[in-house]
Amino acid sequence: MDENQQIEVPYVVVGGGIAGISCVEALKIYTTEAVLLISESPVVKVITDVQFHTKIAAGFNVEDRNLQCIEDTKYIIDKIIAIDSVAHIIYTLNGREIKYKILCLCMGATPKLLDDKDYIIGLRDTHSVEYFQSILSHAKRVLIVGNGGIATDLVYKLSNIEIIWIIRDEHISSHFLDAGAAEFFSNFLNSHQSSEKVVKRFRYSGQNSSGAALGPDWHCGTMFGKCDNKNVVIEYKTEIKNIFKQDLVKVELTNGKVYDCDFVVSATGVTPNSNLEVRDGKHFDIAYDGGIKVDWKMETNLSDIFAAGDVCTVNWTSEHWFQMRLWTQARQMGMYAAKCMYSTQTNETLLQDFCFELFTHVTSFFGFKVILLGLYNAQGLDKNYELLVRVTEGLEYVKLVIQNGRVVGAMLIGDTDLEEMCENLILNQIDVTNLMDDLLDPNIDIEDYFD
Repeated sequence: MDENQQIEVPYVVVGGGIAGISCVEALKIYTTEAVLLISESPVVKVITDVQFHTKIAAGFNVEDRNLQCIEDTKYIIDKIIAIDSVAHIIYTLNGREIKYKILCLCMGATPKLLDDKDYIIGLRDTHSVEYFQSILSHAKRVLIVGNGGIATDLVYKLSNIEIIWIIRDEHISSHFLDAGAAEFFSNFLNSHQSSEKVVKRFRYSGQNSSGAALGPDWHCGTMFGKCDNKNVVIEYKTEIKNIFKQDLVKVELTNGKVYDCDFVVSATGVTPNSNLEVRDGKHFDIAYDGGIKVDWKMETNLSDIFAAGDVCTVNWTSEHWFQMRLWTQARQMGMYAAKCMYSTQTNETLLQDFCFELFTHVTSFFGFKVILLGLYNAQGLDKNYELLVRVTEGLEYVKLVIQNGRVVGAMLIGDTDLEEMCENLILNQIDVTNLMDDLLDPNIDIEDYFD
C-alpha cells in the first residue's frame, strides 16, 4: 500500500510476532471482511507443526516468513505512533492514516538491558541472535545474566566456551523449575545440544525494526565458542553491581566477585511496548508491569481496541491459569482475541476460550521435554498444599501439586506419558485422597481407576 494514503478497513492487527500472526490467521477463519496487518518488519513469525500433547497443552515450531507469504492478508510495513480511539484512526510513522472498526494491538515487548553498550547483548529477536553468533566464535568466556527460558536454553546450546551464569535466585530456571527439578538438571549443565541442524536465517531488504520476538525453536544446533571444551560456573543469589570495559569486559557482582569476559548476555525479562500516544485525550489503563490491561474478552478500556501477547496484562483471575509472557500464551491470546473481535463486530454471544481454564506450557530444557500444567509450582497457594514427587535420575522428574485432596498442578520432565492424566485430574478436580500411594507408582496404570 502506498504511503500518505488514507485507508479504511474493518479489522486491523498491529504486530508481526506470534500473537499478531495468530490473530490474523484466526480472523480469516471467522470473517471474509478485510484484515490489515501492520508490521514494523517484512519478516513475521508463523506457527507451524502444532502438536497437542493433551487437549490444551500444545508444542509447535515457529518459522520466519516474509509478509508476502501470508495469504489473503493486506499488510503495511510501518510503525504505529498514535491512535484516536474516538475517531477510530491509526497514525503511522510514514504518515498514513488508517480508519478501523476493530483494532488489536500485538506489539510485543522489548528486552530489558543492563546497559546500552555494544558488549551487552539482549537476545530477544532474530537480529540480535545473528549478531550474537557473529561474535561468539571469537569468544572464550561469556557472562549470562538472567534465569528464564532464553538464559537456560542458551547455557545448553553453547559449546566450547566458558559460561559464567549470574542468577539472583537459589536455583536455576526458577521461573519454571523448583529446586528439585533444578537439581535433576545439574548433571547436564556442561552438556550441549547434539543436533546437527543450523540456525534458520532469513534476510529481506528493508529490515529496520525492533524485530519480532524469538520463537521456541529460536536456534537449532550447537553454537561454538573459541575454547576446547565447555565449562559452566553458576553464581547464585547475586546481581550485577558494575560493568566496564578495558581490554576485556569486567563485571563486578554484589557478592564481591569480579569476572573478565568477552561480552555479556542480558536475558532478564522484557518490558511491554505499551507506550502509545492516544490523541483523543483518553489513555490506556496500564498494569503494574507496564502491560495494557485487558478484560476477559481481551479488550482494553478503550472501545473497540483489543490487545494480545506480551504487550498486554490480563485483568482477570482463573483458578488454574495465570499469565506468563510465553510463546504458547501469545498464540492462545492472539487466536482468542480474533474470536473476541469478531464477536464484538457481529454482536454474537461469547464464551471465554477453554485454554484459559488451565495453564499449560510445553518446552524443553537440556534436551528433555518439559510440560507444565496448572499451578505447577504451587503459585498462590501459600503453604496449604502437598507435593508428590517421582525422580528417575537422568530420565524423568515428576511432581504433582495437591491441595485438599485434588491435583492443582503438575511438572513433567522427560517422557512421562502422564500429561493427559494430570490434565484430566486438574480440570475435573477428582478427589485423589485415597489414591496418593498409587498416583506416581510406575507399576500401576492410574488411568484404570477412572475408566
